[in-house]
Amino acid sequence: MNATPHTPHRILVLGAGYAGLAAATQLAARTRKDGGVEVTVVDAQERFTERMRLHMAATGQPLAELSVPEMLEGTGARFVRGWVTAVDAGARTVRVDDTHELPYDSLVYALGGVPDVSAVPGAEEHAYTLGGAQDAEALADRLARLGTGTVAVVGTGLTGVEAAAEIAERYPALDVVLLGREAPGAAMNAKAGAYLRAALDRLGVRVRAGVEVAKVLPGEVVPAGGEGVPADAVLWTAGTRVSKLPTAAGLDVDARGRILTDPALRSVSHPEVYAVGDAAAVRQGYGVLHGTCQSGMPTGVHAALSILRVIRGKEPKPFRFGYYHTPVSLGRGDAVVQFTRPDDSPRRICLTGRTAVRYKETVTASPWPTYGRMKKIPASGAFWPRGGRFTRVRGAR
Repeated sequence: MNATPHTPHRILVLGAGYAGLAAATQLAARTRKDGGVEVTVVDAQERFTERMRLHMAATGQPLAELSVPEMLEGTGARFVRGWVTAVDAGARTVRVDDTHELPYDSLVYALGGVPDVSAVPGAEEHAYTLGGAQDAEALADRLARLGTGTVAVVGTGLTGVEAAAEIAERYPALDVVLLGREAPGAAMNAKAGAYLRAALDRLGVRVRAGVEVAKVLPGEVVPAGGEGVPADAVLWTAGTRVSKLPTAAGLDVDARGRILTDPALRSVSHPEVYAVGDAAAVRQGYGVLHGTCQSGMPTGVHAALSILRVIRGKEPKPFRFGYYHTPVSLGRGDAVVQFTRPDDSPRRICLTGRTAVRYKETVTASPWPTYGRMKKIPASGAFWPRGGRFTRVRGAR
């Protein structure tokens, strides 16, 4: 132990999203009777953001009121509401709201990513995003006032597909155009991809694949070398970026600003900092993890276990994770679930229709009760697919 009852080991968790709350719940539940450990969670909002349901919030559908402080109640963890404005990795302090500092001995960086609207001129000024509940509510207000017109959804990844389908189903009088580089469902097997595209067609979504957006103007999306698409509202789902906080703090990051980690999820430059979720560049045998809830929550749990092992004088174990599915909603009455190999490549099996809807809803609703179970039985959160040979990295134990 590197702490005594007089000098508790201070663990600071930045961000209470899927990964951050998993880390905080594990840490608090496993140390609630340990006077030598102090857990503090920092987030700008007390309400937990169900990111997997933001496409629903964007069409005016109410989401559950889930309170982070209430989830942490009884664990001994402290919640601090505020914006993280700076991290001083040398001094081991975090500045909140530019008004006060919080010291730490171990830091879990779980602030995640935000929509990348900086790369294309006009996107930041003229496009809506799904970066959080307030962003989704702003788009919902705009859609409710439109009546008729065209909505352009930029980005043919899963977020764009779910949003386009939801908007088209909820507002059939609107013309929904989905634009992006690849065809929707391109990463799925032939059956699942064809089903997804047929569902979009049934909903009246016009798809324009092979499109590189050059700029966004008031009332128009302009593709590179192509004719502009008139739009009364633009939703930008084409990629995410990480905050500049890790770079400013002097942490080693990759080209996308994600914190480079060792196999235990520690920063390679500052081992007292652990990175989880979208903000971490976590390498597996098949490459670097991409941000999803299914991998984010396990990184949070593993970071918590790594911290506790180090505190107790043990060597942390390497993190291993294998993907297992890609569930995609296609409005409220339809969905497709592509099952995958651990490296995220598609398997032959998939689910469609009402069966897929039930599966998708089970997955989407699972995080909150999972946190509740972890409060009572911490070990319940430590089970996920390790990925076998797909996730082995040479040199890792």
